[in-house]
Amino acid sequence: MIAQDFIPKSYLNLPESGQHKWAAPSNIALVKYWGKKKDQIPENPSVSFTLKHCKTITSISYSKKKSSEGFSFDVFLDGEQKEDFKPKIETFFERIEVYLPFLKAYYFKIETSNTFPHSSGIASSASGMSALAMCLMSLERDIIVHSSKDGKTLDEDYLIKKASFLARLGSGSASRSIEGDLIVWGKHQDIEGSSDLFGVKYPYPVHGNFKNYQDTILLVDKGEKQVSSTVGHNLMHGHPFSERRFEQAHENMSKLKAVFESGDFDAFISIVESEALTLHAMMMTSMPYFILMKPNTLEIINAIWKFRENTNSKVCFTLDAGANVHVLYPEKEKENVLRFIKENLVVYCQNGHYISDEIGFGAQPL
Repeated sequence: MIAQDFIPKSYLNLPESGQHKWAAPSNIALVKYWGKKKDQIPENPSVSFTLKHCKTITSISYSKKKSSEGFSFDVFLDGEQKEDFKPKIETFFERIEVYLPFLKAYYFKIETSNTFPHSSGIASSASGMSALAMCLMSLERDIIVHSSKDGKTLDEDYLIKKASFLARLGSGSASRSIEGDLIVWGKHQDIEGSSDLFGVKYPYPVHGNFKNYQDTILLVDKGEKQVSSTVGHNLMHGHPFSERRFEQAHENMSKLKAVFESGDFDAFISIVESEALTLHAMMMTSMPYFILMKPNTLEIINAIWKFRENTNSKVCFTLDAGANVHVLYPEKEKENVLRFIKENLVVYCQNGHYISDEIGFGAQPL
């Protein structure tokens, strides 16, 4: 598919008002996306586990306006109006208007909340933009049904792809939060159907070892990052190691395909931890350079390595663009790993806070 496939034909009739509500999860990348081209196109493919409990719940109430001039909306987080959220939504609407030409015809009340604390240091852009995209696609489906004389509606596969496509234009990683449990975003020669435009469900066999995988998120630092992800992505332009990094991501995607099929925990651990450290190595070697890991991030990593060596556990870590540590492990190790976390790792978390999550299966209507 190409971007033009998501531009609709003119609508015959717009409903006066309505409401839609969706929950959409966050996700954690195993192969990292870092660096993007124009229009939120990734420089390399990525693959992620969709999470289950860390999600954003968003509703949109819409009502037709008399004038079609400009975008009209208000945003509320946990019931409190958020003027500082509006510029990002405005930018998002500007990017997607050609694909949803009804946007200026309505006033929108956007109400959102997260199941994880707002100050938890977990980026809510992936879950938030995917939830909003699903609400808007539900509205487009309403419009098509309302305009149809023969009961026509949106094809479900098309709706999901377009929602991922739209979410990507708000936050790249949001393209991977529409579905689950393993999602690929970015064109890769070995993965059929993969696209730079939207995320797709991983299409090949996955060994039982990787079903119901667990992710405990250790909240090392709940503060705002000193360097935004957008700035970090842009620093990959002209980065001395960027081209080799993009090649490495392609290679790791190919390796993971074999790992997912065979169930090889050790190979999985090597790739996932290497990807996490490479992501931060790119930050440390950009110009200007920056460090998002904290001393306690390193303490946790070393403790995980020591625990794995002493117990033959298959626990491992990954990192997003921040200080928090995602501890990944198979479901059968849940009791032992949680005991290890409580006895050895909580001391490195801010206020002892961590979140226990697991693999989930994408956005859900409410």
